[in-house]
Amino acid sequence: MIRFILSTLLGTLLAAMVVTTGHAEDVAVSATPSEQLDKAQVKTTSRSEEERWNAKFQFTYIGQRHPTFHAAYNGPNSLSPGRDTSWSETATGYLGFRPWHGTEVYFNPEAIQANAFSNLTGLGALTNSEQQKGSGPNPAIYVARLFVRQTIGLGGEADAVQSGQNQLAGTVQRRRIVITAGKVSGIDAFDNNAYAHDGRTQFTNWTFLTHGAFDYAADARGYTGGAFAELFYDDWAFRAGRFMGPVESNGTTLDNRIMLHQGDQIELEHAHRLGDRPGKVRLLGFRNKEHMGRFSDALAFAAANGGGAPSVANVRRDNLKYGAGISLEQSLRSDLGLFARAGWNDGRTETYSFTEIEQAVSVGAQLNGNMWSRDSDTVGLAVAQDGLGREHIRYLEAGGTGFFIGDGRLRYRPERVLEAYYNANLFKKAFLMAGAQYIIDPAYNADRGPVTVWTLRFHVEL
Repeated sequence: MIRFILSTLLGTLLAAMVVTTGHAEDVAVSATPSEQLDKAQVKTTSRSEEERWNAKFQFTYIGQRHPTFHAAYNGPNSLSPGRDTSWSETATGYLGFRPWHGTEVYFNPEAIQANAFSNLTGLGALTNSEQQKGSGPNPAIYVARLFVRQTIGLGGEADAVQSGQNQLAGTVQRRRIVITAGKVSGIDAFDNNAYAHDGRTQFTNWTFLTHGAFDYAADARGYTGGAFAELFYDDWAFRAGRFMGPVESNGTTLDNRIMLHQGDQIELEHAHRLGDRPGKVRLLGFRNKEHMGRFSDALAFAAANGGGAPSVANVRRDNLKYGAGISLEQSLRSDLGLFARAGWNDGRTETYSFTEIEQAVSVGAQLNGNMWSRDSDTVGLAVAQDGLGREHIRYLEAGGTGFFIGDGRLRYRPERVLEAYYNANLFKKAFLMAGAQYIIDPAYNADRGPVTVWTLRFHVEL
């Protein structure tokens, strides 16, 4: 771990040496989710007070363990029913530079080393959002993000922007256009829920990271190339983007033929107040065009070729996938916030970038420790129910496998997840979290489970 952290820090410092210095002093630290929803407005800020550059860093360790659980049978992509352990370590540098007013450039070198449960198979709702298919115990270093952000003010009151990861301190007009292009994550701005969006500080299960059914275009590490634009107009925001998918399902190589294969996303957001407490509602839609197999085609191909287990690998061609979702975040008190999501995709084609969920409903809450004089501690509790489309169910019943699931046969039931955690502030921006997940009918199979997963997470920011 020490060699891993030092190598990543060295890479970050070397990259920082090429950036011109000169940022503002006494910049406020990042706000809590409730504070982010209820930012104080300011009337004016001089451009000389804008942060010219910043450099941030994060390190996250997540260790997980599950005991033995019932399994009537095992398949090629089953979660092992024996006692097992899993861990991941990620380190990220966040370098930001403002060459002139309105333009920002960001660079994020990142490293990971990890060992997943059962080679990251056997669940729709995977338990650690830091895990990546293909990562291993040796550190892998790569560019996570490298992008340009251009902001065009349209008037209105000004809001303060605090210094943070991929965020330079300053102010922005409440009416503005923001254009982002380069290597990013498709959920950097989309479905950016204040209480369930970051596995490094909040819930770790993939189904609480975003809509479980949101098969957003990305490589196996969760990043992509592309561009998106956002229009902010007082309490409203609209964003739309086009992104690259991988050359093959959950691969690390992106398909740069973005006019032939792509992931398109749109989102409408409205900020409101319930009494005196702020909240937001978001409506999301996505459309993917990728070289992927349909479950019905795989079943037909298997039947026409002597039977046996179907495989989407035999029938891949250009196909479309559609999906939609609604997301809510609501501050109930200064120390308590609620979130809820409901999402769906058509379920006709293989999962290409995210996880094998096609219908998802989740709800949860986050409470900070004001009541027991631990203001920086947080407690989280969330539940989710995830499901599959009819064609996907038939495919798995016939012995087919996907990228993450496939027990050889299936007695279908929705997969249900309960996650709870306590995240304790150790000092400054260092946190230790203890949590648990309880998963009923893992991989949608009533013949297996339930399984309990215990989690320990250490996270620090500089």
